[in-house]
Amino acid sequence: MAYYTYLFSPDTHEAFIQTPRDNAGVRGRHQNAAARLQPGDILVCYLTRISRWLGLLKVVDGEPFRDESRDPYVVRLQVEPLAFADDMEHAIPIRAPEVWSALSFTRNQEPGSRTWTGKIRGSLVPLDQDDGQFLEELLLSQSEELRTYPLSNDDRQKLDAFAKLDNLQVRRADTDVPVSVPEPDADVDDIAEDDVPGRTSHHMQATLARLGIDLGLDVWAPRSDRERMLATLDRGDITFLDRLPLNYDEVTLRTIENIDVLWLRGRAIVRAFEVEHTTSVYSGILRMADLLALQPNMDIKLHLVAPSDRRERVSRELRRPVFSLLERGPLAELCTYLPYEALEELAALPNLQHMRDSVIDEYVEGPEEV
Repeated sequence: MAYYTYLFSPDTHEAFIQTPRDNAGVRGRHQNAAARLQPGDILVCYLTRISRWLGLLKVVDGEPFRDESRDPYVVRLQVEPLAFADDMEHAIPIRAPEVWSALSFTRNQEPGSRTWTGKIRGSLVPLDQDDGQFLEELLLSQSEELRTYPLSNDDRQKLDAFAKLDNLQVRRADTDVPVSVPEPDADVDDIAEDDVPGRTSHHMQATLARLGIDLGLDVWAPRSDRERMLATLDRGDITFLDRLPLNYDEVTLRTIENIDVLWLRGRAIVRAFEVEHTTSVYSGILRMADLLALQPNMDIKLHLVAPSDRRERVSRELRRPVFSLLERGPLAELCTYLPYEALEELAALPNLQHMRDSVIDEYVEGPEEV
């Protein structure tokens, strides 16, 4: 028996408790991770926004199946609830002292830190066995005792902000989509290079380049960044494409050439990455949006790479109204978020040369997870 995370947003939590609770869904990019689940495995449910453990779902017999009518959670898992908090005040805060001090990925962290969040970056992330067993015992006990953990003012503000986000919508030709109108940040200066040692934007760019090459892909990065990228790595075996093998108009080519990192297979771009090391996080998003506006039929995966403490800002910026009206679809549904810690974890995997680039889909976060 193994343990995995399963994330709920406030909305999906409310929707789930109205169902028979015999199946749960994940996005299509989790298809491979879902296929590895075995009967008896435990999904440990976590509520985003207010950071609480909700309950336990046991995987029952039967392969994952697809239900396209349940978009975007089209991959369905047959489950049996072992424990589940219908009331958010019965969910257990991860920062409760008895929880924080027990979990391997939080016990050595300051309560205000965000460096632990890689473990709950998305659904179907494996949990250490000891952590899983601890959480199983804790949540089974809570299902009987129903201790109350009142929502703090901070919790209520986060839920209110989420509700406001959900209530703002713009009309597209095909459907209405939720949008966000972010408030300006008081501090929009660049993060100093020495504030996050070893995790600067150029180091992240170089890590993406090295990862792409290890996966057997060709890599492009802006020429002006390459020297500083290579200076952050010990390895000297990273080579970049000298020119992009693409046939687009000059405006499109200049836009593409300025994207932080591109992975290519032959003459096709398969993934594009923008690294955001500032508090504003929107310069890279604008380049992504420009690319989709210029070439709406271009079929590539888009990823925004940023520090964990930029998670909320990424979500708000991706949902700006202007990005929700792109011809190809809302940018929030086309661009996923990759935290720095997840990228480092991914780049450290053994045998990358035998993997496909789809492995990254198990490390990114979508809008419901951010």
